[in-house]
Amino acid sequence: MMKFSIKEDGKRIIAICLAAVLMALNIKSFVRTGGLYPGGVTGVTLLIQRAAQLFFHITIPYTAVNILLNACPVYIGFRFIGKKFTLYSCLMIVLTSVLTDLIPGYVITYDTLLIAVFGGMINGLVISLCLSVNATTGGTDFVAIYLSEKKGIDSWNIVLGINVVILGAAGLLFGWDKALYSIIFQFASTQVLHMLYKKYQRQTLFVVTNHARAVYKAISRTTNHGATVMEGEGAYEHCERKLVYSVVSGAESKKVLKAVQEADPDAFINVIKTEQLSGKFYQRPND
Repeated sequence: MMKFSIKEDGKRIIAICLAAVLMALNIKSFVRTGGLYPGGVTGVTLLIQRAAQLFFHITIPYTAVNILLNACPVYIGFRFIGKKFTLYSCLMIVLTSVLTDLIPGYVITYDTLLIAVFGGMINGLVISLCLSVNATTGGTDFVAIYLSEKKGIDSWNIVLGINVVILGAAGLLFGWDKALYSIIFQFASTQVLHMLYKKYQRQTLFVVTNHARAVYKAISRTTNHGATVMEGEGAYEHCERKLVYSVVSGAESKKVLKAVQEADPDAFINVIKTEQLSGKFYQRPND
């Protein structure tokens, strides 16, 4: 049974509406002006539209193709990720599709390299905005979230590889010039996404403290993660110290640091990026 909160869900709807407008403007003002293919379902949709126009002289509405292609990813979302998560993602997909057909395009620049870099950055920003409110822009985003949930890894680079294959098909059909610029677009998008969205990134905390129990409780309360407490000795003063070791999500690390500092203002905290993790790791589920 899905539960709704006027305050929280109101914020999510506003964020999704803003993201949909930005995505539609990006497609009309950057992607189409530069003749790029942004990867994922959006890229396949534009690919089908351009192929239909070029080979059959038929104009196919963006909305119809995009919603049809998203049917399978939406099923993956409902089945394996979360019903409410998928519902808001569907709202994003429909809004973006309709706005892309309705909003007029505004040409900002005709420089293809600038379009690839800044269009990709806006694309990454939009995807991050959606993910921050527990939704996606659809398509391969569902695949990325599913793989991240199942494998416990940050799978956006895998999606980048899938998109490169899609762009290879675009290169074969319409020329490699635009396809290669599209890879730059997708790379810029992925880098912004890595920087802004850190849920599936891991960070290791080493906390030297005299209040290990309070520090552990702060970590557990903030993230629902456990910790390991080890005995240590301060080499300079030759006094007993406790070392609290824990691994948390990158998205939670700032909250954890604040909570630990409140529990022990004198704690010495070392945060290390965790490249690989094996074993049980609690991941907050999508709703």
